[in-house]
Amino acid sequence: MSQVIAGVDVSRETILDLEAFAALTAKWTAKINLIARGTVDSIWDRHIVDSVQLYKFAPKSFEKWVDIGSGGGFPGIVMAIVAKEKHPQAQFVLIESDQRKATFLRTAARELNLPVQVIAERIETAPVQNADVVSARALTALSGLLSLTQRHLNQDGLALFHKGRQSGQEVADAQKSWSFDLEENASITDPDARILAIRRIDTLGS
Repeated sequence: MSQVIAGVDVSRETILDLEAFAALTAKWTAKINLIARGTVDSIWDRHIVDSVQLYKFAPKSFEKWVDIGSGGGFPGIVMAIVAKEKHPQAQFVLIESDQRKATFLRTAARELNLPVQVIAERIETAPVQNADVVSARALTALSGLLSLTQRHLNQDGLALFHKGRQSGQEVADAQKSWSFDLEENASITDPDARILAIRRIDTLGS
């Protein structure tokens, strides 16, 4: 039996994997700062559902998804869980420079049998990925994200970013230095938040 989460139709197996990941995150957060400890009790809505909604905006076909500044695996691990059913051929690369968080990400990928590679390096020095999709959540302002993303996104790729109530100002600031095609989407978990879908990133004047 399937179930709809954040507008994405997922199988019972996917639900079980998401629940297992939520439990693993809560367990590890007691030792390292994966998510704010005050949000552990609301991890399903605050982190799982918030991440799952990103999948609605992904291309219908993709082979490589790169999550930068992956932290506790939101949305990177969540996307890999959903894709195991819907895009079984896809590979996921999670870039996270914090060694303890990288260890957690590798543990989650192994326990959940996910096609995930974890690169424990800084985003700006990690090997160029040529990704079809680059995602990021709660990482840095949009201007900085575009610089980090451009390095790893292929020419026809799509960037997907979670952004909060300052998204409009961040877009305006980024447009002073960057050109890009933007589609803004409402977040289903926060009326003030947006999912930014961005293509054709380039520096102005290039």
